[in-house]
Amino acid sequence: MKKNDWLLFGSVIVIACIILSGYRMFTTKGTYVEVVRDGVVTERYRLSEDIEVAIETAYGINVLRIQDGYASVIEADCPDKLCVKQKEIMNAGESLICLPHRLVIRVIGSEKETEIDAVAG
Repeated sequence: MKKNDWLLFGSVIVIACIILSGYRMFTTKGTYVEVVRDGVVTERYRLSEDIEVAIETAYGINVLRIQDGYASVIEADCPDKLCVKQKEIMNAGESLICLPHRLVIRVIGSEKETEIDAVAG
């Protein structure tokens, strides 16, 4: 490898480290997990508690597990089971979605985060 190759390689590593540290600095760890059924928030759980709860909708059942600060869907009776295959979530703004059951499980930073700030007319 030549000198310019090493400079390019080093520059790429430095840029990747800057992007990674910026991402970690600006992501907020969540505090609560909200369960939204048909667009309505029905339950809220603390991300710090370890629980397993069955969420029943008119379309089927999903099992939510909150453990070690992470939330995941571990079981579902929907046909594709994409919600089970999604990765665990923990940061504010992340969601687990089951379209067949019209269910959204999302992480929020605080209880006030879901309040409406303003209405555009």
